[in-house]
Amino acid sequence: MTVPTGRRERKKAATRQKIADTALRLFLERGFDAVGIRDVAAEADVAVTTVFSHFASKEALVFERDEDFELRLARAVAGRADEPLIPALRREVQALVRHCTADSATPIWRMIDASPALREYEESMRLRHAEALATAIAADPALSQTATACRAIARFVIDAYALAREAADPQTALDEIFRMIEAAWAVTPPPESPESPESPGSPAGAAGP
Repeated sequence: MTVPTGRRERKKAATRQKIADTALRLFLERGFDAVGIRDVAAEADVAVTTVFSHFASKEALVFERDEDFELRLARAVAGRADEPLIPALRREVQALVRHCTADSATPIWRMIDASPALREYEESMRLRHAEALATAIAADPALSQTATACRAIARFVIDAYALAREAADPQTALDEIFRMIEAAWAVTPPPESPESPESPGSPAGAAGP
């Protein structure tokens, strides 16, 4: 999570974290469906409006690192200097998978898997992350690819995270998946430059006087 610098930002971040920690504790103790936003607000000693100022929905309370996840992937693209794209993304995904497969995360994922609302939210979140990652890849001038190629590789990377998290051996799964992703990226041709009207072989160039 990005560390805020100003006093006001630190206080805001502390409140947000307190709400998220309180919500998660209540969800794990009582069950996700049995806890409402008012319960979370009362337990965290904040107003309901304060909860909604930090989290757009009850489901978002479970995925409180959602924004951080998205930013980390975008930074892996923008901050990689001369490092190739796929190894940079692989390293970031590996760190995220390691965090999400820690023993302490097991009860949380068990709760998510048991809740249709949370599974649906996670799916929409993954699609949003893939779009954000595709935008970051397309914005890099060193990566000259079509929008379709950028979106496809971004989807593969986000799916790699999900598949590795669910695998019995996450590391082996990541190794296997990223070999395929790297191979796909390596054979993706750069977009063709449109031919000028006067270039040989174009209709205009072939036309006689």
